Amino acid sequence: MSRKMMSAKVSRRAVLAGTAAGAAATLGRFPTPAIAQAAPFKLGLLTVKTGPLAQGGIQMEQGVLTYLKEKNYTMGGRKVDFISADTGGNPAGTKTKAQELVERDQVDVILGPLAAFELYAINDYIKERKMPTLSLAAADNLTQRTPNPFLLRASATSSQAMQPMGHYAATELKLKRVVTIVEDFAFGYEQMGGFQAAFQKDGGCVVNKLWPPLTTPDYTPYIAQITDCDGVCQGFAGSNPLRFMKAYASAGLKYPVVTGETGGDDALLKSFGEEALGMVSCCPYTLDLESASNQRFVDEMIKNYDAIPGFYCAGLYVNCMVVDAGLKAAGGDASDKDKFMAALKAVSLTDTPRGPIKFDHLNNVVGTFYIRRVEDTGAKYGLKLWNKTIKTYDNVSQFWTWPEAEFLAHPVYSRDYPPLTKC
Repeated sequence: MSRKMMSAKVSRRAVLAGTAAGAAATLGRFPTPAIAQAAPFKLGLLTVKTGPLAQGGIQMEQGVLTYLKEKNYTMGGRKVDFISADTGGNPAGTKTKAQELVERDQVDVILGPLAAFELYAINDYIKERKMPTLSLAAADNLTQRTPNPFLLRASATSSQAMQPMGHYAATELKLKRVVTIVEDFAFGYEQMGGFQAAFQKDGGCVVNKLWPPLTTPDYTPYIAQITDCDGVCQGFAGSNPLRFMKAYASAGLKYPVVTGETGGDDALLKSFGEEALGMVSCCPYTLDLESASNQRFVDEMIKNYDAIPGFYCAGLYVNCMVVDAGLKAAGGDASDKDKFMAALKAVSLTDTPRGPIKFDHLNNVVGTFYIRRVEDTGAKYGLKLWNKTIKTYDNVSQFWTWPEAEFLAHPVYSRDYPPLTKC
C-alpha cells in the first residue's frame, strides 16, 4: 500500500505490510513537529484482507487511514508510522502477525484484530508483553470474567448489540418464537447467547439455533430448518450477510429478520437488494447519525475511498480517536506501558462518529446503540437502501440491564449457553 507525499520534504521507507502474500507497503515519513518526541509513534493494525471476513477487514484499514490523513499522520503531537498486517483470518496467523508487530516492528500500540477467535488466540501474548491493544474483536470474556489489563475495547462485546436487539424484538416487534442462525465460531456463540438471554428475559423463546461453518458454500440446507417460528435472528459477519439474505429470500421465507452490528452493516447497503427490506439491526454505529463528527467521517471515507463506511470502519476510526486522546494525556510518551494504558482507559469522548463513549472498570465501552430498519426511502450517498434509526439506547453497558455481579455469575455465552428450553 502506498500514499502520496504530503510535501517536498517527505521521505519514504518500505515497511513489510504483513499480508498473507508478504507484499510490501510504502509508508510516508513526515517532518517531526517541534513539540513531538524524536522517535515516531508506531501504530500497528491486525486486520483481515483475505477470505469471507475481508470486507470488514479492508474497512478497518480504511478507518485508520482516514483518521491519519485527517490528522496529517500525527497523534499526541508525534509523527505516526503505520504498519498494517493481514492475519489471514485465522488464530495462528494472528499470533504470528502480533509477534511481528511487537518484536520486529516495535509498535507502541496494536489496533485490532477483527474476529473474536483471533483475539482469544493472542490474549495471553498481549498480557505477557504488556502491549496496549485497542480491539475491534468482540471476545466477551476478555472484558468480563478474565479481563486483560492491556486490552481496551471501544467497539462492543459480541453480545452488547444483540442484548438490546433481543429486548426490542420481544417488546416492540412482539416476536415470540425465533430461530437463530450464525457462523459456527466464538463471535457467533456470544452474539446469539446475548440475544437469547435478553429475548427470553422479556418473554420470547428461541426454538432452534443453527450453526453454519464460516465458509459455508450454500445456506439452503440450514434455511430449510427454519420452521415453527415468527422471526429469525441472523448474526453473519463480513460478506456472509449478503449471501444469507439472498438465499433466505430465494427460499421464499417471509419471517421478519433481526440482526446485530455485522449482519446489517451500513457498508453492505450498496450490495443488498430487496431481500434486505424491513431487516432490523442493532449497531453501535449508524450512517444516519446527524452529527458534525459523523458527517466529517463519512465525507472523508467517500472522498478517500469512494466507500460507504460501516461498523468496522467507524470502530477503527474511533479507536484512533482514543489513542490520540490517550497519547495527548500522557504527554506524548508511550514508553511506560502501564502509564500509557492508564491514560487510554481514562479517555472519555463526547463527539465521535458513533456518539459519546467512555469505558467501564473492565475496559469495555459504554455508549449509544442504534436500532435501524432497512428502508428504500430517505437514502443518501447514491444508495438505494438506507438503515433508518428507529430507536436509540443510550449508555449501553456490556452487562445490559443485569446487575454486573449477576451477569458475571453466569457462564460466558457459548454454543450451549443459554441452553435451548422447551417453548
